[in-house]
Amino acid sequence: MQRLEQLRTWLADAQPGRDFELEPASADASFRRYFRARFADGGPTRIVMDAPPAQEDVRPWLHVAELFRSAGAHVPEVLAQDLERGFLLLSDLGSTTYLAALQRSAGEAPDCPRAAHLYADALGALAAIQCASRPGVLPVYDRSLLLREMQLFPDWYVARHKGISLSEAEAAMLDETFEKILAVNLAEPQVFVHRDFHSRNLMLLEPTAGLGANPGVIDFQDAVYGPISYDLVSLFKDAYIRWDEEFILDMLIRYWEAAKKLGLPVRAEFADFHRDFEWMGVQRHIKVLGIFARLYHRDGKDGYLADMPLVMDYLRRACKRWRDLGPLLKLLDRLEPEDVQIGYTF
Repeated sequence: MQRLEQLRTWLADAQPGRDFELEPASADASFRRYFRARFADGGPTRIVMDAPPAQEDVRPWLHVAELFRSAGAHVPEVLAQDLERGFLLLSDLGSTTYLAALQRSAGEAPDCPRAAHLYADALGALAAIQCASRPGVLPVYDRSLLLREMQLFPDWYVARHKGISLSEAEAAMLDETFEKILAVNLAEPQVFVHRDFHSRNLMLLEPTAGLGANPGVIDFQDAVYGPISYDLVSLFKDAYIRWDEEFILDMLIRYWEAAKKLGLPVRAEFADFHRDFEWMGVQRHIKVLGIFARLYHRDGKDGYLADMPLVMDYLRRACKRWRDLGPLLKLLDRLEPEDVQIGYTF
C-alpha cells in the first residue's frame, strides 16, 4: 500500500490539478505492475508503470522503447518518468491484446482473414524492428544466456515441478542435446530480438481510437541482439494460442519472401530457414517450461500451469520431426506420458 500511495503522489505531481482514479491494467511475470489512470476531466487514459527499483530497472525499457520507436514500431509514448522510484507515465494502447482478438476467431478456419491480417501487421512491425538492427546496441543473445535459459528446464521443470531425478545418462544426454540446439541457434543471422513477441504483448489498435497502425508493442525491456527466427517462434508457436501448421507455414513463407526483398539476413533456402525456426522453437519451449514451473513454485503464480501442455506439445512435435532430438523425446515420454498431452486446434 505504501508503494501505491507513492505512485499516486507522483502521478498527482506529474499531472497537476487533474483528479484521477487508478485501476489495475495488467501484470506480467516480473515485479512490474501496470495501472490505468482515468481522469475526471475526461482526458485520454494513461498507463502508469510501477517497477520497484530493488527488483526492476526501467532504463532498459526506455532504451528499447526508443530503438523500436525509431524503427517505426508502435510502442507507448513516455509522458513522464522517475528513474529513481521506478515510475513511468505512458500513453495507453488500449486493453485488447492480440490474444483476445484472435480468440474471437476460435472455431473459424485457421486461415481466417482476421487472423491472417493481424499476423501480417505483426510481421510488418517485426520486419521494421529487424531492419533497424545493428550490433553493439542491445545485449547479445549469446551462448551463455541461451544455455542458462535452457538450464531452467532440468532445474525447475524436471526436478521441482515433476519431482524427478535424472540419471547420469539422462543428464549427459540433456547436456549433449543442449549443445546441438545451441549450435543451430548460434549459427543463425542476428537482428534485434523482442524476446516475447507473442499475442499477449501485441495490442489491437482500433482505427477509431486514433492510436495508429497495428500492432501496439509492449513488454520489450528484455530485448537482445540474437537469432532472426526467435521472435517468429514467439509469434507462431505462441504459448497461449495455437494455429494449424499449414497456416504457420504460409505466414512464415510470406515473411521469408518479404524479408529477402527487404535485405534481411534470412537463409537463401526456405528449408534451411524453417529448420532454424524449428530448432529455435526447441530452445524457447525448453526454457518456457522451466520459467512457467519457476513462476508457480517460486513466485506463487499458478496461471501459467494451464499453458504448459501446449508448450510441451510444441516441444514434443519438434522432437519427433528431427532425429537428433530423439533422445530428448524419450526423456519427455518419461516426464509426461504422451497420452496425457493436450492438443489445441482452431
